[in-house]
Amino acid sequence: MEEKSLFIELVGDSPTIRILDYLLTERELDFSITDMAEHAGIGRATLYRNWDSLIKNNIIVPTRVIGKAKLFKLNKESSKIKKLIELYDLLILEELYQRSQSQKLEMEIPA
Repeated sequence: MEEKSLFIELVGDSPTIRILDYLLTERELDFSITDMAEHAGIGRATLYRNWDSLIKNNIIVPTRVIGKAKLFKLNKESSKIKKLIELYDLLILEELYQRSQSQKLEMEIPA
């Protein structure tokens, strides 16, 4: 069974959240529709059902065309996305802090 990300655990598991989770994780890169669906762990048909919402809400923006493939990326200029990035990064930093504290305690306690 696939381990869920901290973001998915916090906000819930749905196709839209899986897409957002993947795009937030790889926010510097651009992807084709097929790549987004595959890496988000959803089918292309599911991605297409969510596509209008992603575009309408300015979550993704087109970046370039390579052959027949049109590439898209997370719209980091959107105020909504900036807040999601803050939340995502906060979750990661909090998890890293908790792990470092637990390792620190393990090192201090003699076996």
